[in-house]
Amino acid sequence: MISQVFILSSKGDHLIYKDFRGEADKDAVSVFFEMVTALSGDQPPVVMSHKDLNFIHVRQGGLYWVASTKTNASPFTVIEFLNRLAALTKDYCGSLCEKSVRMNFALIYELLDEMVDYGYIQTTSTDILKNFIQTEAVTSKPFSLFDLSNVGLFGAETQQSKVAPSTAATRPIMSHRSEQGGKNEIFVDVVERLSVVIGSNGVLMKADVEGEIRVKCYLPTCSEMRIGLNEEFSIGRSQLRGYGTAVRVDECSFHQAVKLDEFDTYRILKVCPSQGEQTLMQYQLSDELPCAPPFRLFPTVEKDYGSRYTDCDLPHTQKSSTALNVSVTVPVPKGSLSLSQELSSPDQTAELQLKNKAILWSIPRFPGGAQLSALFKVEVPSLSSASLLEVGPVSMSFELPKQTCTGLQIRFLRLSPTQPGMSQRWVRYVTHSDSYTIRI
Repeated sequence: MISQVFILSSKGDHLIYKDFRGEADKDAVSVFFEMVTALSGDQPPVVMSHKDLNFIHVRQGGLYWVASTKTNASPFTVIEFLNRLAALTKDYCGSLCEKSVRMNFALIYELLDEMVDYGYIQTTSTDILKNFIQTEAVTSKPFSLFDLSNVGLFGAETQQSKVAPSTAATRPIMSHRSEQGGKNEIFVDVVERLSVVIGSNGVLMKADVEGEIRVKCYLPTCSEMRIGLNEEFSIGRSQLRGYGTAVRVDECSFHQAVKLDEFDTYRILKVCPSQGEQTLMQYQLSDELPCAPPFRLFPTVEKDYGSRYTDCDLPHTQKSSTALNVSVTVPVPKGSLSLSQELSSPDQTAELQLKNKAILWSIPRFPGGAQLSALFKVEVPSLSSASLLEVGPVSMSFELPKQTCTGLQIRFLRLSPTQPGMSQRWVRYVTHSDSYTIRI
């Protein structure tokens, strides 16, 4: 039983507040934010209590999604509800950010009225809610480093030469008055997050891949969708399938709506997609990387009259993919005062972040197979041998469009029955760095 639901910005601004039962004070919003900001560490507890009031929250899109309750409600149920509320907000508003929530507050209040009655959850189904929601979304198009809409979506089957507009996958599912409101489209994204640790000798020490297949559907009706994966796809260290290069993962889980009667034999997923975004499949590969790590770093650290020189050579090993939004963070000694630099291309930038005591090297676009270099000179008073131990490890963040580390591919994407009029199917592959560390 939920007493209140509210959405806060990262600064504590009240964006949405809904009191279902009138049993908790409105200052509970301020109490929650004070508790969150008073805690040390980057990740506060999901469940917190103040007197007889319990707060349960998740953080998505840079916002706090919070529910309060005075009863011993199941925290997992409330967490799932908050995640579904965030997902529905993204589906109906087109994007998930503070600006979008502010612009569509009336729509979100209408969603809450239909989802919860006197604190009891009624439904979180997109198919049911779309029959009752009447408010039209006001679209917002923010830029985000990890927003999947920033990379072009490449078509499956016969649509390999077509590219979807950058905002195509971030429009609301009920966009009757928008320019793209009449388009029947479905988007399938294969998204992988890469965690890597490379030793100072260049040896790969750890490599984990977490991936998922997401579907965002704008089709008014679709009885069944069939997604074909690699025929050589195997789960666990089982016998290789087919005659091609093996594609293996350690663990795999599926959405409850996915039918698996053809998966074991033909590696085909069948689902009846509802409008909005769904995660059909999640998988994980641990302690193994089928391909070479996308980046290697060859640093050289030298001491010269109270200063420190760092020479970094950074090759991009994936020749077929251009990396975007690459950033390299190099920790420096605590007493560092200034930075001078020599970069190999004019589009690169570097700055000394005194607060974080690190050099941030930014590369907006990194072509595959290229090698970039940088020379950094940091002024450090009273530099000692102990100060050199504070250098490193280097961390990187990046995204690789059209690339999967596991080799997972979509063979085909078929809809049944055939959609009336023009219907477009888009498939995209993208790899993000989750934690990419190189020791010096």
